[in-house]
Amino acid sequence: MKLTHVAAIAALVLAMTAPAARAHHSFSAEFDVNKPIKLQGTVKRVQWINPHTWIWIDVKKPDGTTEEWGVEAGTPNTLFRLGLTREALPVGTEIVVSGYEARDGAKRANGRDMTFPDGRKLLMGSSVGNDAQSK
Repeated sequence: MKLTHVAAIAALVLAMTAPAARAHHSFSAEFDVNKPIKLQGTVKRVQWINPHTWIWIDVKKPDGTTEEWGVEAGTPNTLFRLGLTREALPVGTEIVVSGYEARDGAKRANGRDMTFPDGRKLLMGSSVGNDAQSK
């Protein structure tokens, strides 16, 4: 096979796999294990999508205004196995989330666990244990 054919095939394979590589990331590429955060807010919406579920909450600031935070959780299947279903997290639910802030300063966090008003605490399927703590 000629070198140009090999190069063309390699470029095609790379182009086809690049979107998948960008869609899923390592914890340490997006979040900082040295920036723990605790957010208390009201569930605004939940996106039950792969590869990560996103929980969007309105967090009240000390001055009375609110900011929207996106909290990354595990896959829908992981959350289901941990005891979190769609019915268990309706819009308007007050929750407290412990996790880790985004590296870029965006209003995003990787959730480690969440606590409900009745005191129940559920893990969120965080990926922090995989690559962030190995440093």
